[in-house]
Amino acid sequence: MAEVRVSVRDNGPYIVRGSVQVSDSSGKAWEVQETIALCRCGQSSNKPFCDGTHNTAGFESAPRAGTPDA
Repeated sequence: MAEVRVSVRDNGPYIVRGSVQVSDSSGKAWEVQETIALCRCGQSSNKPFCDGTHNTAGFESAPRAGTPDA
């Protein structure tokens, strides 16, 4: 099985690297990509994917592993 990594970008999306399938609540899948950016701010017009709107929406979040907020 191929390795999948998820990274949290400061004030930005989740970056998912590796072959993963993203499905909606009915099970319909989007096209498989090797790298995807998933929205964290909730403002993307292309949900669940990031479209960069966090840059103008004032979204701020920079969690760190091993801290209570993470």
